[in-house]
Amino acid sequence: MNILYFIFAFLVGIATSVQSGVNSQLRQALAHPIQAALISFGSGFVVLTVMSLALRAPVPTYDAVRDISWWKWTGGLLGAIYVTTVIITVPRIGAGNLLSLSVAGQLLAAVILDHYGLLGFKEHGLTIWRLMGVLLIILGVVLVVKN
Repeated sequence: MNILYFIFAFLVGIATSVQSGVNSQLRQALAHPIQAALISFGSGFVVLTVMSLALRAPVPTYDAVRDISWWKWTGGLLGAIYVTTVIITVPRIGAGNLLSLSVAGQLLAAVILDHYGLLGFKEHGLTIWRLMGVLLIILGVVLVVKN
């Protein structure tokens, strides 16, 4: 396995914690969670547009876009729900509680998706080691939230 991917995944975890605080402060400055989420996604849109242009990413054809299943368009919706939930929740329960609960939910869903090979993921069956890992994460969440 390429260690670089593991490093990137770890750094994204750090970025997620920082993003939670930044977006929470943006909410406070704007006095509205939806406006904060809109600005967060808007700035991301601008960065991705610049990157797409700089890397000369090909524009998909009309037929390719038309043939995309409806549910494949829900990633942005789920991202908007996530960011808005973080913005609303993190000031009330704290970054540690929010992110530990979020990671536990992500891990549980990921193990199920992997086990069944859903959404195009490579199938990784549920082993005793994976189950123990999930249980340890949940135990860790209980300890973090218990404060």
